Amino acid sequence: MAEQRTDFTDLVRARRAELGISLRELEARSIYEEDGVSTQAKFGWLSKIENRKPIDTPRKELVLALAAGLSLPENIVKAAVAAQFLDYDPAEDSTVTWSRDLTTRIIVARADEMSEEDRRELADIAEIYARRKAQREGKSDS
Repeated sequence: MAEQRTDFTDLVRARRAELGISLRELEARSIYEEDGVSTQAKFGWLSKIENRKPIDTPRKELVLALAAGLSLPENIVKAAVAAQFLDYDPAEDSTVTWSRDLTTRIIVARADEMSEEDRRELADIAEIYARRKAQREGKSDS
């Protein structure tokens, strides 16, 4: 039997530690509201995640509540859920292009938060980096 993945658990534990917040504070921050219906990630569930206790695959609203509580783009949390509960990793999917270090995922996940000007500026930075790298390696970009 294959070892159980812990992508989601690891993400929650690491991000909470990074934020320096307690489970109770994470609970208070983890609220998602849609159409007047509120969903909150409760302390007991969060504790089970962190202590690697069995939980069912979380429903979408709970994932969105947790993404809010962790101050992470929802796609990052959804990807961790998919990896842990569905054994699906976009980094291993040949039809999806991602970097293993998550930087590409983070850029893409944050793209909706950027204005067209912001995205253009980020593209310009990438172009400048590529030209400078080529120059360092003695290659010409012309």
